Amino acid sequence: MKLLRLSVLGLVAAVLLITGCSKQSASSLIPPISRKIKLGFLVKQPEEPWFQYEWKGADKAAAQYGFEVIKIGVPDGEKTLAAIDSLAANGALGFVICTPDIRLGPAIYAKAKAAGLKVITVDDRFVGADGKFLAEVPYLGMSASKIGQLSGQTIAAEMAKRGWAVADTAACIVTFEELDTARERTDGIIGALKAAGFPADRIYKAPQKTTDIPGSFDAANALLAQKTGVKHWLVAGMNDSAALGAVRATEGNGFKAPDVIGVGINGTDCLDELRKPAPTGFFGSIYASAPTEGFQTTEMLYLWVKENKAPALDTRVDGKPITRANFEQLLKSEGIL
Repeated sequence: MKLLRLSVLGLVAAVLLITGCSKQSASSLIPPISRKIKLGFLVKQPEEPWFQYEWKGADKAAAQYGFEVIKIGVPDGEKTLAAIDSLAANGALGFVICTPDIRLGPAIYAKAKAAGLKVITVDDRFVGADGKFLAEVPYLGMSASKIGQLSGQTIAAEMAKRGWAVADTAACIVTFEELDTARERTDGIIGALKAAGFPADRIYKAPQKTTDIPGSFDAANALLAQKTGVKHWLVAGMNDSAALGAVRATEGNGFKAPDVIGVGINGTDCLDELRKPAPTGFFGSIYASAPTEGFQTTEMLYLWVKENKAPALDTRVDGKPITRANFEQLLKSEGIL
């Protein structure tokens, strides 16, 4: 009887051993579950169409490559740093950011490194305490000088087409020189006007305190009150809002649409203006593709995270002129309309 019990116990042990090995072998054949990559996309003005279209481009990249994009508005420094903590807590591996303040760059970069997050800047570059760009942080944005030059060239060409006399014309360039990208654009505009033969002493800067339509309106309105005897105005600035605010100021000072040539930059914040039944002094814009910037930056970040392909440190995109005549066709091809 004792031998029988021992035999039974041995048989049970053998069965358990075989079963355990079988389970282990089966489980070893199941590949590990790959965690879906999460990437952040932080923008300073989430209510602005430009940044909404950048997010749209990021969504397209996420759909193509199979990662998740976490979109967060960061209008100030406190929310920016909190957003980085949130991304880290949610398992993100990096983020794209248009910072609300370029001087926050060192703090953002340090916090990202401490959390093990890769970071790419879009639109605005980080600036260090010495006033120089943080060259080690990858950046993608407009070729600011070239786009500014294209704005100035567009204005000069339209002025020539209308046959305006230089003596009757002045240029109002709304500026925001605290931001390097903005200054590069407006310097490009001024340089192109000069190159086209427009006299420097008839080009006036109107510094804006805030980078929105009211800020531009106030800046241009103050300038227009000082400059009398002008029949025609050329109007431009760092973006569509700058040009739109200045155009509104010319209207408030009695200038009719045929006596104003306003050209913006971005091409996404002026659609309602271009759709108006009657033309206004806002002639057009230099369209830079926000969806393309959103797609390219998130694609670069994904490949950096997934395949360790470090992006170029400085990538620039160009723009195209749009007017009432062609904006719908171009923006439909971009998926915006």
